[in-house]
Amino acid sequence: MANHKSALKRIRSSEVKMVRNKYQHKTTRNAIKNLRGTTDKKEATELLPKVVGMLDKLVKKNIIHKNKAANLKSGLTKHVNAL
Repeated sequence: MANHKSALKRIRSSEVKMVRNKYQHKTTRNAIKNLRGTTDKKEATELLPKVVGMLDKLVKKNIIHKNKAANLKSGLTKHVNAL
């Protein structure tokens, strides 16, 4: 157990950040899954910019690596274009 006030605060704040990051990451994964499951091209083209924005936000907050986001965006764009 932590002995200093600052260490206790760090534990509390890191737990809050962990929960927030987990929520954002899971939400983005679900959006990706919905986009991949879509067979309607019009709906997919509307959904793609939103998913790309979500991925960019995850990169900005260091939740995922920028290369992973680029890889996902590329694959999703290919998927939408192939519909």
